Amino acid sequence: MLKIAAAAVAAALCAVVVRKQSPEIALALGAGACALIILYCSGALEAVVELADKLAETGGVSAQVVEPVLKTAGIAIAARLASGFCKDAREEGIGAAVELAGTALALAASLPLMTAVLDMLARLL
Repeated sequence: MLKIAAAAVAAALCAVVVRKQSPEIALALGAGACALIILYCSGALEAVVELADKLAETGGVSAQVVEPVLKTAGIAIAARLASGFCKDAREEGIGAAVELAGTALALAASLPLMTAVLDMLARLL
C-alpha cells in the first residue's frame, strides 16, 4: 500500500503543477496514474475472486449468490473512478449521472441474489 500511496501522491503533485499550463494533460496524467494503480492491484483482486469462489464451494453456496456480490463491487469501483474523472474535468453533471448509472446497474446486478433470497423465503414458508 505504501508504494500505491507514494505513486498517487507523486502523480497528484505532478498534476497540480501541470494543470496550470495544460488541464488536459493533467487529467490524462491522473487517468494514467489510476490505470497503473488498478493494474498493480489486479493480482489482489484476482485473489479475492478466487477466495470467494472457494468459499462458495466450501460453504455449498451457489455461484448465483457470489457472482452478484462481486459484480456489484466491480460496478461500484468503476462508477466511482469514472465519476471522479468527470469531476476532475469539471463535469460534475456527468459525474453525477455516472454515479446514478452505477447505482442502477448495481441494483440490476443484484437481482439474481434478491431472487435467490425470495425463493429461499418461499421454501421456508
